[in-house]
Amino acid sequence: MAEAEEDSQVNSPLPPPFLEVSCKSLGKTCRFASGTKAGFAVSLLNRKLEIGSSGISYIEAIKEGEEPISFGPDALLLDYGDGWKLQTVTDLDFGGARKADRIRLIPGQDPNVRSTGSSRHANTVPESGINFLYVTKILFALISLFVLGAVFTLALENLPRVILFINSFV
Repeated sequence: MAEAEEDSQVNSPLPPPFLEVSCKSLGKTCRFASGTKAGFAVSLLNRKLEIGSSGISYIEAIKEGEEPISFGPDALLLDYGDGWKLQTVTDLDFGGARKADRIRLIPGQDPNVRSTGSSRHANTVPESGINFLYVTKILFALISLFVLGAVFTLALENLPRVILFINSFV
């Protein structure tokens, strides 16, 4: 009897060193190492998607009869045990929201700026980089460069005189 208990403890299945995330958009299950950040998993899965398909917003753990658990971008993916499954949530899973009303934020992006369907490019027009202040800074840098060059030139031209002057006192 004691041997049977020891064998069951020794041969008990260890939790796998990976987590499986069911990706609806790809139609398959992807594996990630335990402790992978959810943001990394989402970005990796979004890269695998075709350009025309809707992007993955986040990953959640689901179980029948339980409230889903959503993983933020910095959260580590975890296996919550028996019955819990990890799955991706896309923009289309939000249900009744119109496409124009959905906003996807890029990490580090201003929340007041809307983006396109792609999570890689913000839908903003960069303002012109050339203005009066820019030109003034460039001119100041050029003038400073020439002044510094003139100072070093004068110092090198007069270096022999300075050395002779110092040696005359020694």
